Amino acid sequence: MERNAFTLLELLVVIAVIAVLMGVLIPSLQAVKKQAQSVICGKNMTQLAMGFIIYNDENGTLTHGFKLLSIFDTAPPGGFAGNPAYDTLGWWWFNYIMEEEPAKGSVVWCPSRKYIAPSVKNNVLCGNYGVNRSICKDAFGNGILEDEFIGKPLRLTHLRHPSQMLLLTDSGYSLASWKAATNAVSPRFDNPNREEYFYIPGMSINTSSGSSMETLQGRHPNKTVNVTYTDGHVERIKADELTVENTGGQYRNISPLWKP
Repeated sequence: MERNAFTLLELLVVIAVIAVLMGVLIPSLQAVKKQAQSVICGKNMTQLAMGFIIYNDENGTLTHGFKLLSIFDTAPPGGFAGNPAYDTLGWWWFNYIMEEEPAKGSVVWCPSRKYIAPSVKNNVLCGNYGVNRSICKDAFGNGILEDEFIGKPLRLTHLRHPSQMLLLTDSGYSLASWKAATNAVSPRFDNPNREEYFYIPGMSINTSSGSSMETLQGRHPNKTVNVTYTDGHVERIKADELTVENTGGQYRNISPLWKP
């Protein structure tokens, strides 16, 4: 007599084989997905770098990292970014190089960001890219920032090592500086409401999980970050390569360069 159905034992064997295959394939697929997201992130940063270069060519300097709202300013395209209860209102670097609102999914949003908290999930200022404040300076100081981070943005032609000078990097906040990459004892950030977001994802000096698991675990595979240099090229490097060493109270500016 012909048999037209599986026995219970055969069915269990098939289920077991499928479970084993899924166990092997799922981690591989997740790794491929993360690699793909990292590649897209790098392409985003390449486009942003072109925006900075075009702005520099048209205006003679790079953009401000941040310009505090004054009575003479209008709102940027799409309105002010961030949460006014926690983020200072003003124009951010992306408002200068984009002609539209930095909507979710645009090049300003890192596809590998790991923010889940409802308070920042839709906040473009948290968990995407940070501009180097040492070259894209704030327009106005607030009595806390050092002179290094305040004033007129630098010109690309004034930078001695553009292929080594950091412009943008994966960052917990839209403003980044070498203070986020060192064990500085002085205040690391001028906005106490966002102090915990002032970090480079995956650096060894990060000591707490902060607002996101990426603080310690990193954003990209093997605790790497994408870095845009002022000559426009993008590299993926170990987050720890951005570390600024503190020796005897002196902060050593190693490559990639934070300070011009």
